[in-house]
Amino acid sequence: MPDARPSAGPRPETEWPTILLVALTYLVWILLTRFAEPIGLWIAIPALAVAIAQHSSLQHEIIHGHPFRNQRLSDALVFPAIGLAVPYERFRALHLAHHRDPNLTDPYDDPESNYLDPAVWARLPRPVRFLLLANNTLLGRMILGPPIGCLRHWYEDAAAILRGDRGIRRAWLLHAAGVAPVLLRLGWAGTVPAWAYGLACWLALSLLRIRTFLEHRADERSAARSVIIEDRGPLALLFLNNNFHAVHHARPGLPWYRLPGEYRRQQAMVLRRNGGYRYRSYGEVFRRHLLRRKDPVPHPLYAAAPEGPPVSRGTAPV
Repeated sequence: MPDARPSAGPRPETEWPTILLVALTYLVWILLTRFAEPIGLWIAIPALAVAIAQHSSLQHEIIHGHPFRNQRLSDALVFPAIGLAVPYERFRALHLAHHRDPNLTDPYDDPESNYLDPAVWARLPRPVRFLLLANNTLLGRMILGPPIGCLRHWYEDAAAILRGDRGIRRAWLLHAAGVAPVLLRLGWAGTVPAWAYGLACWLALSLLRIRTFLEHRADERSAARSVIIEDRGPLALLFLNNNFHAVHHARPGLPWYRLPGEYRRQQAMVLRRNGGYRYRSYGEVFRRHLLRRKDPVPHPLYAAAPEGPPVSRGTAPV
């Protein structure tokens, strides 16, 4: 199984593309929050959403041990919680758990799975089933995915904190410390109303749902559960080439700017391992799945243990 944790070994290079992209993302965010009114809110809001989504993609990159050997120094790069909704420490813990490939898509053991235990699905009220079915189209995931994911994540974290989970409580306290400078910036030198910044955060989560929508499918073989989307356009940059997701899961320590080249070198092998789970572009993804579900909600290969389902370990707001 690939090791998704940050590597403790020597770095072959200084990862300047990541460092420069972090700096550029903060510069764009600072300029947009300062000059939102002169620019016009209906330009600034979507531009802010792109910057916030890029910051989330950089958080993902840093979770995997980039760009410095010192993980704390790397973590400090994304300390300001400009997206407001998700504590970085929770994102980190749940995402590294997700990278245990044998558990991919499991309704309980994969915290980023959108599948449900069929027994749980059978007990859900009809309106909830309707919402979850709509959430399995790309348009539904972009509209409904942010509130469904965040509310579920916040509820489970709150319940864990009330049970006395100190690690999750610490993650949220650190998150509050990361949110504070963002709010100070918005209140002191910003020109973005609270409603507009909240809308930008929502739109950022919606953009990120385009990436996570097709990342994994149910399959008997763990290697065949991760997608390849052969796109090199703006969305690929926004997602830091995580559209080459099967490569990322096979080599999670590889920096984002080396993923396309690795795919080109190993294309036949990658597609053989992932069972040909491939799309040519995000345009194809939109054409095929904007209004059409890609998956059932109940996991098609899942059977609960006779003694009942295990206790949930938390879910990521994917």
